[in-house]
Amino acid sequence: MPSLTGLLETALYVDDLDRASHFYEALFGLTRIEEGDRRFRAYSVAGRGVLLLFKRGASNCVTRLPFGTLGPHDGRGSLHMAFSIPAEDLAEWENILAKHDIAVESRIQWPRGGTSLYFRDPDQNLLELATPGIWSIY
Repeated sequence: MPSLTGLLETALYVDDLDRASHFYEALFGLTRIEEGDRRFRAYSVAGRGVLLLFKRGASNCVTRLPFGTLGPHDGRGSLHMAFSIPAEDLAEWENILAKHDIAVESRIQWPRGGTSLYFRDPDQNLLELATPGIWSIY
């Protein structure tokens, strides 16, 4: 079987692209690397992954591009994603969340030693900041 080399993209679906972009740019300092026709925005995450923000309902039909065709996709409800962070940055992230008036919904100390902070974005997606030790591979 051929191998996978990583997880490249993660998609979240939002009601307001401008509001979501402001949130992710201001809180995480993400760099926008692409955007298209008020339908999506793409952000570099640590130079290794891409966070895609799609306007909810705007991609649930076939999208014809000059270089190919993209099938329909969309998401509803509270979706989840996690950002990996170094353990030594956890307290600083807690301060940043507090400065932005973002409530930590949950803090979990995992059996392997990692810590996760859970909080919501403006579209109620569940975000996580996770230190090493939450999974056997991380």
